[in-house]
Amino acid sequence: MTQRNTFFAPARNLNRAVRDAVLCLSLGLVASHVQAAEPVVSAIQIDIQTGTLDGALAQLSRATGLNIVFDQRVLATKASPGLHGRYTPAAALNQLLASSGLRAVALGDGGYQIIEMAREDGAVELGATTIQSKGLGETTEGTGSYTTGVTSTATKMNLSIRETPQSISVITRQRMDDQHLASITDVLNQTPGITMSQDGGERFNIYSRGSAINSYQFDGVNTSQQNETRNMPSTLLDMALYDRIEVVRGATGLMTGSGEPGGVINLIRKKPTREFKSYVKATVGAWDNYRSEADVSGPLTETGNIRGRLVAAKQDNHTFMDWYGQKREIVYGVVEADLTDTTLVRFGVDYQKYRSTGSPGVPLLYTNGQQTNFSRSTSSGARWMYDDFETMNYTATLEQQLTNDWKLRVVTNYMDVDRDADLGWYRSTSGATYLDQQTGGASAERAKISADQVQKGVDVNVQGTYDLFGRSHDLVVGYNYSDYENNHDSLSGGNTNFNFYTWDNYLARDSYRPSVLLDIKTRQSGYFVANRFNLTDELHLLLGARLSNYSYDYSFTSRISGLNTPRHMRETGEVSPYAGVVYDLTPEQSVYASYTDIFQPQSSQDKDGQVLAPVVGKNYEMGWKGEFYNGRLNANAAVFVVERDNLAEIDPGQTTPSGSSAYRAVDGAKTKGFDLEIAGEIAPGWNVQTGYSHARTEDADGKRLTTQLPMDTFRLWTTYRLAGEWEKLTVGGGVNWDSSKSLTFTDVKNAKAKDDDYAVASLMARYQVNDHLSTTLNVKNLFDEKYYSGMAGSYGHYGEPRNATLDVRYDF
Repeated sequence: MTQRNTFFAPARNLNRAVRDAVLCLSLGLVASHVQAAEPVVSAIQIDIQTGTLDGALAQLSRATGLNIVFDQRVLATKASPGLHGRYTPAAALNQLLASSGLRAVALGDGGYQIIEMAREDGAVELGATTIQSKGLGETTEGTGSYTTGVTSTATKMNLSIRETPQSISVITRQRMDDQHLASITDVLNQTPGITMSQDGGERFNIYSRGSAINSYQFDGVNTSQQNETRNMPSTLLDMALYDRIEVVRGATGLMTGSGEPGGVINLIRKKPTREFKSYVKATVGAWDNYRSEADVSGPLTETGNIRGRLVAAKQDNHTFMDWYGQKREIVYGVVEADLTDTTLVRFGVDYQKYRSTGSPGVPLLYTNGQQTNFSRSTSSGARWMYDDFETMNYTATLEQQLTNDWKLRVVTNYMDVDRDADLGWYRSTSGATYLDQQTGGASAERAKISADQVQKGVDVNVQGTYDLFGRSHDLVVGYNYSDYENNHDSLSGGNTNFNFYTWDNYLARDSYRPSVLLDIKTRQSGYFVANRFNLTDELHLLLGARLSNYSYDYSFTSRISGLNTPRHMRETGEVSPYAGVVYDLTPEQSVYASYTDIFQPQSSQDKDGQVLAPVVGKNYEMGWKGEFYNGRLNANAAVFVVERDNLAEIDPGQTTPSGSSAYRAVDGAKTKGFDLEIAGEIAPGWNVQTGYSHARTEDADGKRLTTQLPMDTFRLWTTYRLAGEWEKLTVGGGVNWDSSKSLTFTDVKNAKAKDDDYAVASLMARYQVNDHLSTTLNVKNLFDEKYYSGMAGSYGHYGEPRNATLDVRYDF
């Protein structure tokens, strides 16, 4: 930590000198009072209640339309007596700032920046800024918001959530900090419309609208994951280095190419800031959970044309399960430079190490068909078991402003993942059980794993506006490429019998023998185009398409029998269309309808030896969206149908020319449902994010599928910063409710393991000790509900019991 602070100390001094010079010049060029900026504006009735100063300014910006930029952390600690009467907007602003030690400086766009009064040495201090009336931008850090003003995950076009005809949820930096969401699974568990299952070990499976989400983006660059080898780093990520997480639900073939119609998860990294800012944070929690985090950012040159950021975090924790614990180490460094007034480049590297010891989860069913009911402290892994993941990400970005507001953006990402594991855990087979209720007799498997995964990706796009038939329209054209290679080598220690009741997580070890070699290679590229035709002021038509090329090579070799099982798939010129229409009912409300799809190649052959056409997942959606308080509150309601066509089904009595079973293409599963969500600020100082989702998936015969997932989910989280004498206190809380779920064991006469509806409540309180120091307490599972947070294979994973974490943060 000392070394990092020393590195940035010169940058901070230079930063202050530059800020002082710029602000002194600004103060010399504008009038000494705010009124001079608006000499002819009429007075209006102003009614602002007593509270914090930032809350008062938020009310003023909404009432008058003023664009006010300020440091929320500074103003949140200052009280305001309110204001009532007739004032011009500028006079009201001056009156609110009276006796606060702050003043307003006019900006070129007609807005104002709130700064601290010059100190005796003439210096002026500024921190991270918040824009209240003009609406939010892309970056959520420092805004205090639970929503974002701009998103490009669905179409690459910089549109608001309301302007995008698909369901989008955003978990912002403020939301992650408020609820102590430190990992990607923490985030996704709180995201409306997302459900999760988990089988043995560290294998999390994320679902939306009845389908798995296997597409992940980093700053918009595609990556993918498959769970066959369990080398799934994207579901183990730490959140310290991310500004926000955007989740698009439904088919996303326009941007991602092949995949499932569940959606895409886009993780957007923090970027260097033009002003110096830094914080350190320490966390202590139940089960010896210790975490430290530091983040320092700012200019590296006197002019600020080169900026840098360094983020580091370390976590070491046990869990509520015996002999199961985790360790995390994270380092992220990024530098960006303004090469010219129109050219920006950025290069970043992040390193994340994740180590688990032991294995979570419990057997769900006994061999006699009875469901188990273990203590939540029970775990299924040997004491000596570990699973290590080391992930390196290298990213480079070029942003070039072109003429007439057009922009070129090139982003590349290189990911290298190494997995090393020594495993010994309760044997897991889908639909089967190996645990005897009377004797405790069980079966365990042991293995040693070495795996290497490399992913390369690039995304290039050009976007801007053009005029046609007297109106301005938006266009983006681009190309992206992704390359995935996973090499997996496993050694087997064989299966062994043990007594699950008395083993105390001791498991005998044996010599390891070569077992399996598994190599998977996937490459895909695609050209895409999307156009937003602004047909009238209220009617907008979005049309787009992607042309994809795809290859898949799979090789499974048994090192015991020597048998090799290869599979190859090729698709060229696969077209994924995109269509949406948005109609603005008012400037704040819209209705929309959209069609999106995505394809997934398959290797099954028909009776003539021809490979079946790719499975196509189609998403039909329509809904309403609202954007209120200058974009600080978003709401949406959507109904959807997801269909899967060209699913492979055995063709009875038919064989391929090679003699294997032949398949035919049929219409497959269908998911119907709806999503409701509200996210943002519903009143000054009052943030909320809540959503209700319903999704029922059936096969072609009407039988419900994915029963291991809840069909209905409700998510609620809210915080409120108190006013008056309690202005330094922020309180919050929420509840997650899931409907019932079950898992069928086909090898045990279709016996079922079930989990009833459950609700998990949480509370939060933060106290702002002074301008720099704050402390936050989170209490999870307030009523100590016992439930399964995930079910898959033959495992159930209990949710954590009631527990608390305490964060202490210092902002420099």
